[in-house]
Amino acid sequence: MDGNGRWAEQRGLPRILGHHHGVETVKAVIEECRRLGISFLTLYAFSSENWGRPDEEVDSLMTLLNTFLERELQTLLAHRIRLNVIGAIHRLPTAVRETLARSMERTASNSDMVLTLALSYGARDEILGAVRTLVDEVVAGRLEPSCIDEEQFSSALQTSGMPDPDFLIRTSGEIRISNFLLWQLAYAEIYFTPVLWPDFSPEHLHDALAEFSRRERRYGLTANQTQDDDTD
Repeated sequence: MDGNGRWAEQRGLPRILGHHHGVETVKAVIEECRRLGISFLTLYAFSSENWGRPDEEVDSLMTLLNTFLERELQTLLAHRIRLNVIGAIHRLPTAVRETLARSMERTASNSDMVLTLALSYGARDEILGAVRTLVDEVVAGRLEPSCIDEEQFSSALQTSGMPDPDFLIRTSGEIRISNFLLWQLAYAEIYFTPVLWPDFSPEHLHDALAEFSRRERRYGLTANQTQDDDTD
């Protein structure tokens, strides 16, 4: 969800106001994805690298995050959306961790959609954490190295139990993944748009999904092979 700060700077506003407008986009996109029947939505809300931003901006972002979580709990409950989180959560302020815990507990039984927030998240850190977990299992004698395959490795990631993403949308015109779900995105379709996140509307989401529907996903096979599979 990129471009909040630039959106504000283009208008001569403080960067944090861009994030405030971005939160309204978050709400609109979540509700539209739920309406469309999308079962899993993951939002890259705050990266591990974002801790390097000015303290004032980070503090404002954490306050904004906490306010959003408290304000939108009833929306999550009304739409039967379960809240999930990935990332180095221990680095978040205590108030945010407590609000996250309450929201996840209150929405734990919801099953119509899973909303995952990537907070203090970095894919390389996640992958290293999975390696350490598997090494510990091997050293303890609970796991044979020969048993470590893609499925075993995926189960050690923070996204264990979730399907790999089908589609990645990045706003603001930047054309890179930025340390996001590096393992899980292996076969995802990727869509880049110049639209800054605060301007990203449900109509822009529909345009992206229409583009996704036109993609041919072959997973390394030939077009003829996938067409044969479709006719079985």
